[in-house]
Amino acid sequence: MNTEHGSQQQNFWGEATAFLALFLDNVGTLIFFSAILVFTFNYPADLILTRMIPGTAVGICIGDLVYTWLALRLRKKTGRTDVTAMPLGIDTPSTIGIAYAVMGPAYIATRDPHMTWHIGMATLFMIGTVKIIISFFGGWVQRVIPTAGLLGPLAGIGLLLLGFLPLLELFSEAVVGMVALGLIFTALMSRLQLPGRLPAVLVAVIAGTGIHFALGYGGYLPEFTAPALEMRFALPVFSIEFLKNIPASIQYLTIAIPFGILTIIGGINNTESARLAGDDYRTRDILLTEAFTSLIASFFGGVAQTTPYIGHPAYKKMGATWWYTLLTGILIGVCSVIGLLSLFVSLIPRAVIAPIFIFIGFEIMRQAYKDTPSAHSPAVSLSILPVVASLVLIIMNQFTGEMGMTPDQLTTRLQIMLQSLTMLSNGFILTGLLWGSMLAFLIDHNTRKAALCTAVCAVLTLFGIIHSVMPTGELYLPWHVTTGAHYMLALAYLMLSGIFLLLKKEQ
Repeated sequence: MNTEHGSQQQNFWGEATAFLALFLDNVGTLIFFSAILVFTFNYPADLILTRMIPGTAVGICIGDLVYTWLALRLRKKTGRTDVTAMPLGIDTPSTIGIAYAVMGPAYIATRDPHMTWHIGMATLFMIGTVKIIISFFGGWVQRVIPTAGLLGPLAGIGLLLLGFLPLLELFSEAVVGMVALGLIFTALMSRLQLPGRLPAVLVAVIAGTGIHFALGYGGYLPEFTAPALEMRFALPVFSIEFLKNIPASIQYLTIAIPFGILTIIGGINNTESARLAGDDYRTRDILLTEAFTSLIASFFGGVAQTTPYIGHPAYKKMGATWWYTLLTGILIGVCSVIGLLSLFVSLIPRAVIAPIFIFIGFEIMRQAYKDTPSAHSPAVSLSILPVVASLVLIIMNQFTGEMGMTPDQLTTRLQIMLQSLTMLSNGFILTGLLWGSMLAFLIDHNTRKAALCTAVCAVLTLFGIIHSVMPTGELYLPWHVTTGAHYMLALAYLMLSGIFLLLKKEQ
């Protein structure tokens, strides 16, 4: 009897821990997404809290409920009671990427918060469409594109946008950030247990938030503002108005396509890891669920795609079954409607969440190098470099924007450097994918495929699909651009392609 009671208690704590991990992962991503738009780009917070978050929550809610149903179906089919549902939530790399590379620049260019929101919805619509298509060809894409090309750009986002930028937030509130970092790294990196087996992530959030408000009300935080502590009812509203802004969003297709491909490939890998852990889900069911929930969210104001999370085996080890996804889906949905989710987003400080993102960034980096053949590791490193240019521009534009500087006020040398950074940054995900693939093929002595990659780069460069010469990253017809920089770079790629073709392929 005691053994049965102990087993039930263990299952309860396992389910509760899994729920907290999945719930806080989603809340944390929303906090950072909101912080990026509000504090980096001065975007109005009200639209984020009352429109974007409830709309995004629709995708999470539906997705987790479908994954719960798939787990119950598998449980009935196998007769096993230990079936663990696939975890689903907001895709962190693409959400941060959309904030920095799509919505932030769109708001700077238009200064229209509603149009920027609609551009975010349209980009998510394109991502969802791409994912539905790729769901049927995911295995083929995985075979054709080298792993270095697929995971390299994601590693760059993990290291720089999820690792370095949150580190700046942590240092802005060092006391809060270090306390949270110590607790979170202890739990997630070293797997040490807190006294009483308390969940370290929850303790970090509570302790860090408490210190933040103590320091803030004490006058020790220069950016501190007292929270409103109000919950506003925000029912997601179905709309197709954003479809009118798809032409203005086409320039972000270079971001939508790679993000859609990467999450589908991730979904395939996650389904395989679940199968190895004992839960054999149909890959197509998992992929189409994440694709359609991303698409559905865009019609309700959502701007962030859903994806199955890495770590199904970890949730299974916790003792989680289908309750944790059911609770996450329901609570994310209910909390977003009554305004509690937005209250969490406005209350929990960025410095508290920063260590979670640093950990996620490290995990993405580790996976990229681990899953890539060791001989291809230089290809992963090469594909990270365009993300560096994006990071530099993100930081630099904040300073030049505050100082009111324009490019024509810079010296000739700095203007050339700025143009190089701009071209390298624009379309950085697709650039990284092509560069990583090119070098992986070259390492394998497959010179024809390497030449094909550089020839594709040349064509895409001419139209601004990658390396756009425009500060906004927009696409164009080659002859409509006054500068000749895109012609020179396209020629450079073609010459590189010619060099590869001249090389003898080893048999």
